[in-house]
Amino acid sequence: MNEKISKIIGCFLAIIFLVGLATTLTRSPMIGFFDVLPVFIVMTLAIGMMLYEAFFANKK
Repeated sequence: MNEKISKIIGCFLAIIFLVGLATTLTRSPMIGFFDVLPVFIVMTLAIGMMLYEAFFANKK
């Protein structure tokens, strides 16, 4: 039970950090949407892999 709660808290904090980092880039007037698009793609993949590894991967 404690392991699941710590996974949820850790994933939640990591997602908040990554999304905050990506949205900070879009606030700059010198950086356009298409400049930040690869960052959003990589962040989405990283978050997906993190959630898969934490909750769905079979551990031996």
